[in-house]
Amino acid sequence: MPEGQQGHRLYVKGKHLSYQRSKHVTNPGTSLIKIEGVDDPKAASFYLGKRIAYVYRGKKEIRGTKIRVIWGKVTRTHGNSGLVRAQFRHNLPSKSFGAMVRIMLYPSAI
Repeated sequence: MPEGQQGHRLYVKGKHLSYQRSKHVTNPGTSLIKIEGVDDPKAASFYLGKRIAYVYRGKKEIRGTKIRVIWGKVTRTHGNSGLVRAQFRHNLPSKSFGAMVRIMLYPSAI
């Protein structure tokens, strides 16, 4: 980038860790997301209701692009280490475990 200009990222990086699960049963309808720089439930509560985008590349071009997105939203916190639960319009594929997701900074209450 040219000097003096900074990129303005409207999202925070996160990682898709797993589905919500018990010892034996997984629940693919709810995904667990680790947000970068968030380490406790109080900090995670800021992200409740925020939109999440899982951006990936498809094989075939659709409407002029190979890039696709699955949208979801943060529903609640999970545990004491700052994880959040999220629900997506279409469940995330299991190949996305460990992949990056974008937590958008909207809708915003501040």
